[in-house]
Amino acid sequence: MLGIDRHAARYAWTAALVVLGLWLVYAVRTTLFVFVLALLFAYLLSPLVNFLDYVLPSSRTRTPALGLAYVIFLGIVILVGSQIGSRVVEQANSLAGKLPAMLQEWEQPSPAASSTINSIKQQVIGRVQAEVAQRSTAILEALPRAGLRALSVASNVIYLVIIPILAFFFLKDGGLVRQHILDMLAEGPRRALLDDVMADINLLLANYMRALVLLSVAGFTAYSIFFSIIGVPYAILLAALGGMLEFIPMVGPLTASVTILVVAGVSGSHVVAVLIFLLVYRLFQDYILSPHLMGQGVELHPLLVLFGVFAGAEVAGIPGTFLSVPVLALARVLYLRVRKARLSARLAPANMVRS
Repeated sequence: MLGIDRHAARYAWTAALVVLGLWLVYAVRTTLFVFVLALLFAYLLSPLVNFLDYVLPSSRTRTPALGLAYVIFLGIVILVGSQIGSRVVEQANSLAGKLPAMLQEWEQPSPAASSTINSIKQQVIGRVQAEVAQRSTAILEALPRAGLRALSVASNVIYLVIIPILAFFFLKDGGLVRQHILDMLAEGPRRALLDDVMADINLLLANYMRALVLLSVAGFTAYSIFFSIIGVPYAILLAALGGMLEFIPMVGPLTASVTILVVAGVSGSHVVAVLIFLLVYRLFQDYILSPHLMGQGVELHPLLVLFGVFAGAEVAGIPGTFLSVPVLALARVLYLRVRKARLSARLAPANMVRS
């Protein structure tokens, strides 16, 4: 009728809905990122909440366990901030004050080094100075935009309050929300598939957040102990930087390693020993510690991780880099579950015929 094909109209309507959905996701991307951070924070606190809920006297709600978990977490943050944060700030201020003099001293040829090393060092310094001089105008022009961006970041500090509040509701009513989602489908293969996918996602995110925290703590501990033993200046500052950047896959540890080597180089502190330690620790963490902590569900090839990190950075900056690995892992879980369900559906008639 009217020359309109029913199937073509249905496909066009579906495509329009998909485009509209993608546009809505892009329009509320900041809000979605805040909710994702709150969900990940909820997974971070979930083991503690479950333990307290098991230990405390039985109650109809998890509110007492949630309240006590937040109090314990806040106490840990205050304790770590007072014991480590103050030293990090002190060392950062000291490094900022001494850095110009250290760079000037580092520019001078070293009598102990060969002429080739001194020549390479002078070439690197000259190249850096040329780049700084060439881009100084662009840097000055970017300062007003940087100031506006800083104001934007300052206005986003409110999210530090919103995220724990949202995480509280995720922890309190997560099971109820999950049940409501399952109730949207009738009993059958689709509901069973959705139940399996949600269980896999729950396990994956729990393992991922636990692994990130433990990797960060392990990195901070290893860096601080080794740097203190060999006498690298600003050991706590560098260890804190390395620990925090563990939350950004691939790029974070690489940035931390380069920064540590630069600080060790300009301060004249055992650069070769630091380089060897960084290489050995990365091999230990990437091939032994990280696979053990991540567990099943996050087995991604390094090439896929690199693609996700760079693609996420290009699409959404630092948030995209941070979320690239869990997004890829979620896509992998969904693909494997759907593939398994289809194979089971294909094999079921054949088994019935054989029986």
